[in-house]
Amino acid sequence: MATIKTIGILTSGGDAPGMNAAIRAVTRSAIYNGFKVKGIYRGYKGLITDEIVDFKTQNVSNIIQQGGTILKTARCQEFTTPEGRKIAYENMRKHEIDALVVIGGDGSLTGARIFAEEFDVPIVGLPGTIDNDLYGTDHTIGYDTALNTIMWCVDRIRDTATSHERLFFIEVMGRNAGFLAINGAIATGAEAAIIPEISTHEEQLDQLIENGFRKSKNSSIVLVAESPRTGGAMALADRVKEKYPKYDTRVTILGHLQRGGSPTAQDRILASRLGAAAIDALIEGQRNVMIGDDDEKIVYVPFSKAIHKEKPVDPELVETLRRLSI
Repeated sequence: MATIKTIGILTSGGDAPGMNAAIRAVTRSAIYNGFKVKGIYRGYKGLITDEIVDFKTQNVSNIIQQGGTILKTARCQEFTTPEGRKIAYENMRKHEIDALVVIGGDGSLTGARIFAEEFDVPIVGLPGTIDNDLYGTDHTIGYDTALNTIMWCVDRIRDTATSHERLFFIEVMGRNAGFLAINGAIATGAEAAIIPEISTHEEQLDQLIENGFRKSKNSSIVLVAESPRTGGAMALADRVKEKYPKYDTRVTILGHLQRGGSPTAQDRILASRLGAAAIDALIEGQRNVMIGDDDEKIVYVPFSKAIHKEKPVDPELVETLRRLSI
């Protein structure tokens, strides 16, 4: 710890509501503990292009309520190469940065793990992704806000679905994880959720239609996680139109709408707790770990586990949705 005097902070990958709250917490907790802070703009790309500035307390004033990230974010193909990472390390040394806090999802933490191993850099990660797909933490920063955005949107689509007696397939984000879809479906009273963790054979779609369009139901909402495993909302809707032409089927893809907006109280609190804990971890000599939230307790999760271990969807959620959709 005697060698750590300056901490760099960056956000990488897709933006998520609450990232600014995390930036604020890391910056202020670091300054409180006597460290200097450097803000790195545009993620790993900024490390390579030397977009690094001093961060003071005032740099993070009045940002806790803002969505997105004041540090910006960018994909960086060059950082995936040894040559690019070497330039990034040289810029770190130039600015006398001794440790990094990386806020992002699995791709960002994968980059952090490789970088840390190559150059023996202490790095602590924060789980910043709306997908909630990182192992070792109950919730990721941005997930709760995205879930509330989905709920807000589906509630309004429900009005049209009911008025016109339609079957709506609503595609939500999540990549290969179905947390937004399954919990969004429960929160909105949807009839079903198609998630990557469950096979989507034609028989399942048949059962979905039969259960969802009973005589007592004139409209239905189905949430679909965007994933090659599910086929996506458009593909599912096309299959329904072909097999069940009598149904008036529509598709809504919520897209990047889910990433924006002011973070919820839960995301602000989570980001603040994890951000402060990142500095505690560095003080304790931790490195190459993600800060997680396990049953309201702060935990340190090795990058290898956070990235490579699959985070399962609770089967009880699937069963709950099935029971309540009759």
